[in-house]
Amino acid sequence: MAKLLKILLKVIKIALIALGALFVVYFWNLDQKVMEWAYRRVNTIFDRKKADVKF
Repeated sequence: MAKLLKILLKVIKIALIALGALFVVYFWNLDQKVMEWAYRRVNTIFDRKKADVKF
């Protein structure tokens, strides 16, 4: 019984840590900030390439 309780407490602890991390990401909108950073980097790479599209 004590072994089961220890495992259950570890699972609850991990779940609370994950919930806290997800709340921080949501509260400060960090996912969108990372995507904005990546989008700018990708745009700088593709803006350097010469476009050879002819109409």
